[in-house]
Amino acid sequence: LHVDRQVTGCSDHDGEDVYNLDGEELWVADFIKREGVEPQPPFVDHITYVDGTYQQAEADQHVCKSNLDVSRRAMKDFKIED
Repeated sequence: LHVDRQVTGCSDHDGEDVYNLDGEELWVADFIKREGVEPQPPFVDHITYVDGTYQQAEADQHVCKSNLDVSRRAMKDFKIED
């Protein structure tokens, strides 16, 4: 059995989009270089992601930041209980 995960997250100034298999990174979006990186060691059968994966990661970041703004507006009137 294998465990695969995709993690997408964002803040006001940063973002993360990564694919993992069994705890190993297979693909990472490098938003500074504007490309996908496949940091797999040379001794494994290389897994390549389809064209457009990086563009999808950028689109996911826009959705994440939009959802972050919506959540902030929805939560702005909630009082913090001590």
